[in-house]
Amino acid sequence: MDYEEVVTTRRSLHEYSDEDVSEETLEEIFEQATYAPSSFNLQPWEFLVVRDDDDLATLAEVANGQEHIEEASATVVVLGDTNPARHAEPVFQDWLDKGYIPDEETKGYLVDTVEGMADLPEDERRVWTNRSTALAAQQFMTAAWNQGVATLPMEGFDADALVDEFDIDAAYEPVMLVAVGYPAEDADELQAERKYRRPVDEVVHYDTFDPVEQTTIADGESGDASAPADD
Repeated sequence: MDYEEVVTTRRSLHEYSDEDVSEETLEEIFEQATYAPSSFNLQPWEFLVVRDDDDLATLAEVANGQEHIEEASATVVVLGDTNPARHAEPVFQDWLDKGYIPDEETKGYLVDTVEGMADLPEDERRVWTNRSTALAAQQFMTAAWNQGVATLPMEGFDADALVDEFDIDAAYEPVMLVAVGYPAEDADELQAERKYRRPVDEVVHYDTFDPVEQTTIADGESGDASAPADD
């Protein structure tokens, strides 16, 4: 697909075929996902791919019984590292080797700066890692659809239970779950008309910020506010 087709036809899919997504295909998708931008290029993301049936059942249980988790070929637990300094040394050594920074002193300053971020309050570090990790998750979903693989990003899970059940280090923040699989041949989302999208002239502001008035169902400007915002 070309870029425009990928971004305009990607859907959050709830219905999957029985065909498994191969590890080779997943590796190609993850390779492209890792090109996402991140703060200081620190790439604080990690991905836990859950494929075993029993593990998928466990994951569904901690995710409020969301059945798509077990119906997909795999579900990816997207994790954000709340320790900004974990990969600082190789990242800034690469900057030095490639001439992005002039000398070891500058590298040392950058490493010290990031190590100082590790002392920030937990909430601030969680926000930091969520921002960068969400970029990688979106890139993963776009890269997947370019391979004909559908995805479904999900919230609605017990993060503490997930960490306990899958023995995840406490430094990692579960950011979202992403179901992964080939679409069912008659998947409703692929047949249905595209859901409402707010127009560009309503969401883009030049130089000054002047948001539009909140729309309601009565205005005829938006869909059901109770519907899942997952398209």
